Amino acid sequence: MNNQLLIKEKLQTKLENIQSKSDGSPITDLQLDKTLVAEIEQLTTELESVNPNLNPLLYATSLLEGAWQLQYSTAREIRSLASLPFGLKLGKVYQVIDVANKLFFNLAKVKHPLGLVSGYVKVTASFEPAKEDLEPLQNKRINVYFDKRYLSIENILGINTPQLNPFKVVSANNPTSRTATLDITYLDETLRIGRGGDGSLFILSKSENLPEFTSSNEN
Repeated sequence: MNNQLLIKEKLQTKLENIQSKSDGSPITDLQLDKTLVAEIEQLTTELESVNPNLNPLLYATSLLEGAWQLQYSTAREIRSLASLPFGLKLGKVYQVIDVANKLFFNLAKVKHPLGLVSGYVKVTASFEPAKEDLEPLQNKRINVYFDKRYLSIENILGINTPQLNPFKVVSANNPTSRTATLDITYLDETLRIGRGGDGSLFILSKSENLPEFTSSNEN
């Protein structure tokens, strides 16, 4: 086993052990002790150093395409989902990417532990490769432009509620003083690591659980 696969296996095993007690919802650094957070960061940094696709926006766009499930993050927006009102609990979180149209959406499943209600929060966005002054080619950074936020209730007490899907659509927030960016720091067929412009970390695994992306421009 080469060094890349060895580090990847160590990182995935550590995340799987942590998530074995959850229902697939992403783990954040606030839920772990500092020693474990440091271990995850160390393994992540080591894996980024042996990234097999250093120019993913040029040579590995086919790997970006499709659905990804979020496993771990230090991002503020993911941390905030861990404390939802009305007893709601965060479930699985996905990102679905349409490379050809430069669109994606983030989808966070939410539900009440007693089965009273379930739904999701979805944020649509577009992106473009960022042109770096010191890089002659499009490298690994994308500029992100958030579009809309959808709040949806899919069912109440087991009864489908299409009239509430969605029940609210608002403009999504973008940073006021900068363009949101994401660096794709590691990418292979099954794992992706990203670093936000604010330093936040995202670790995602490829997923087959969502249908193919169709459109981010919903009314």
